Amino acid sequence: MIQAQQIEKSYGSLKVLKGVNLEINQGEIVSIMGDSGAGKTTLLQILGTLENPDSGLLHINGEDVFKLSQKKLSKFRNDHIGFVFQFHHLLPEFTALENVCIPGFIGKRSKPEVEKRAKELLDFLGLKDRMTHKPSAMSGGEQQRVAVARALINNPSVILADEPTGNLDSKNAEELHRLFFEIRNEFNNTFVVITHNPELANLADRKLKMIDGLLENQSLEGVRKH
Repeated sequence: MIQAQQIEKSYGSLKVLKGVNLEINQGEIVSIMGDSGAGKTTLLQILGTLENPDSGLLHINGEDVFKLSQKKLSKFRNDHIGFVFQFHHLLPEFTALENVCIPGFIGKRSKPEVEKRAKELLDFLGLKDRMTHKPSAMSGGEQQRVAVARALINNPSVILADEPTGNLDSKNAEELHRLFFEIRNEFNNTFVVITHNPELANLADRKLKMIDGLLENQSLEGVRKH
């Protein structure tokens, strides 16, 4: 599903990624740990096509993504990649349902189709009774689950998560961990999760560690644990 070869990225004289190689299979959950400044978020932004590498190749679902025009790349990103961040980035003036629908509307899908899918996802994530609530009326855990539903609305092949439990208490963090595996088992999404949470990292099918701009392999079983 994801094949990155010799990915390099510098900011001025600071070389952040130094030739990263990474292959991730369809339906696999891979966690990446590492100290601050090791390059984890930069790698995730490149895998999400939000940043261009200075050199290297990236194929997602067989597509050589950085050969696409900006317009086609934006469409590819909206169709195939979902993002979950530490901060949920929900729009405060919109309800949970409206927030989830936004990427579907950007993808120019019909309103009835998008709203039907959004309701199904919110129900699946335990938010059936919160659909008309705005973010200010929801708990932190509920807001993050809305953000997960938003990431899933276009049925993306890949979910990229950057410290998704960083702002959650231990109970909500544990629930979100469990949800990732339920989502994968239900929809067969591929997950790449940047985390400092060892419990979440250890649950993944593979745990990788980033050290000074390169990946050190921590576990190569490549088999599902859940």
